[in-house]
Formats: sequence, structure tokens, C-alpha cells
Amino acid sequence: MVSNRCKMAVKEELKKLGLHFIVVELGEVEIMEKISAEQRVLLQEGLVNSGLELMDDRRSVLIERIKNVIIEMVHHSDEEIRVNFRIT
Repeated sequence: MVSNRCKMAVKEELKKLGLHFIVVELGEVEIMEKISAEQRVLLQEGLVNSGLELMDDRRSVLIERIKNVIIEMVHHSDEEIRVNFRIT
């Protein structure tokens, strides 16, 4: 997720399924109850229809978190960036 619009789309899909969320942040959702296999499939389908995807493998989740931290630092921070993001 990269925008507030994406967060709103995720919240809407969760509400449609009757799921209560604690946190919906960029790339991360914390749900209060256990999600059934059927709810998971419906959530996946709803997210895909919104142009989003449900990630559950650890590597993809880690990559998404790193991307979100960088986006937050570059676009939403008033502090001067002191980190070199160059890949060698």
C-alpha cells in the first residue's frame, strides 16, 4: 500500500467481510479476529479488484516493509535524509 486511498480500500474490504482491524498502515494490517480460509479468499479477491494484493510470504512482506520505510523517509519526513540508498 502506498497511499491513503489504498488504506481506505483495504479498510472497506475488511468491513465488507465483517473483520475488525486494529491497524491498517502502509503494507500492514492487524485484524482482531482469526480469519477463515473463505474470508481470506474473499479478501484476496477484493484487494485484487482494487489493484492491491495480499502478501503472506515472509520475503515479500520484508521487502514491502523496507519500501514503505524508504517512502516514508523520502516523501513524508521533514528531516534531512542522512542515509545513502545507493545499491552497489
